[in-house]
Amino acid sequence: MSDVQRNLLLLENVQKGEEGALEELMQENIGLVKSIALRYKGRGTDYEDLVQIGCIGMIKAARSFDFTYKTTFSTYAVPLIAGEIRRYLRDDGPIKVSRTLRKLGAEAMREQERIRKEEGREPRISELAKCCAVGEEELVQALEAVYPVHSLYEAAGKGEDGRLLDLLPEEDEQLEKITDRLALRQAVSELGELQRQIVYLRYDKELSQEQTGRILGISQVKVSREEKKIIEELRKKL
Repeated sequence: MSDVQRNLLLLENVQKGEEGALEELMQENIGLVKSIALRYKGRGTDYEDLVQIGCIGMIKAARSFDFTYKTTFSTYAVPLIAGEIRRYLRDDGPIKVSRTLRKLGAEAMREQERIRKEEGREPRISELAKCCAVGEEELVQALEAVYPVHSLYEAAGKGEDGRLLDLLPEEDEQLEKITDRLALRQAVSELGELQRQIVYLRYDKELSQEQTGRILGISQVKVSREEKKIIEELRKKL
């Protein structure tokens, strides 16, 4: 069986949701990701981080590949991998976290712990922002600064099986493909507070469900359920 035929078979299995198919496809094509990541080396981001970001592009390519295309998977995947890396370098690139932001993050975590102990519940982002006298978006950035960042290849953590690589949701693909960004932005603005926060953390900041739940003070399962509701709501609006 040729490499092209093997890729097609693996792609079929990925889109069927067969266990292990995505991981095997990634292993078979990791060389392609590395070669593309190498082009962007030396721009302030570690090479290994660029490879991980490129892997996100390959995952998107695997899930969106159309078998009616008269092209190989590698040809189809290259612009998605490169685009993912360029987007990261343009929009999110590596920045030094300011001392002020870290201080705010530490303060927010103390307030979070205080509310847990005094009231026996997890505080909302809006509550913590009010306690710290800052906006919600600034608070989220501060919490991100003090929480550890997970590698795509690390264990996902409590409540999630496998690795973060395997947890990138198909909903991400659906959101990206829903009409134009202006219509999507308007539809998102009409969601409830919690759902808007989930969209921001999951799709703007590209955090995992576990990280999102930890910041919002809800479980990973709750985040997953809310994401499904968000997709259905946006489908109706768009």
